[in-house]
Amino acid sequence: MKSTVQKELPVIAIVLLPFFYLAFIWNTLPDKVPMHWNLQGEIDRFGNKSELILIPVLLPLLIYVILLIIPKIDPKNKIKNMGNKYQTIKILLTIFLSTLALLILYSSKNKSFENPNYIVLLIGLLYLILGNYFKTIKTNYFIGIRTPWTLENETVWKETHKLGGKMWFIGGLIIILSSLLVEKQTNFTLFIIITAIITIIPIVYSYLKFQNHKK
Repeated sequence: MKSTVQKELPVIAIVLLPFFYLAFIWNTLPDKVPMHWNLQGEIDRFGNKSELILIPVLLPLLIYVILLIIPKIDPKNKIKNMGNKYQTIKILLTIFLSTLALLILYSSKNKSFENPNYIVLLIGLLYLILGNYFKTIKTNYFIGIRTPWTLENETVWKETHKLGGKMWFIGGLIIILSSLLVEKQTNFTLFIIITAIITIIPIVYSYLKFQNHKK
């Protein structure tokens, strides 16, 4: 139990960073703060500063709690068999969401969101990192490309995640480069297209592989 708590302390510290930052800037915030920006980085909604509390709650904290619970409710204990790989994925997701929360809070404080491409860049980096881990994910009901066909056949799971991992890695790399080189509107359109491609193709591939294995 003690070792488990010690292992979680760094992750908990990452989760709490946006809360500490919000507490630090709280007294300097006006009653009404920016809550949403359009694709051009222009403010299109204001809200009460108390709404900002939802950002660290719904981003790093909620996801961390869900990731903490998943191994305990996994019916076949496949997640536990992943060992440190699951812990690594949990840390990476927590870092991503805490960074995203910090960026939103900082932008609300300064009433400025000069380059929305930064958020797309962060998501691209997440795609790239997760793609690198796809081939190591064991069959489970919670993480990975979970289709009826991958869950039914372990070989289909492995082959689908091998393809999906390559696609997510390459897709993430393209998104990162486009975020640095392409204008905001075009970059967002490219982001949507790439996300659709790396999501849909592995699903179709898993179905075709399953049918092939049945034959």
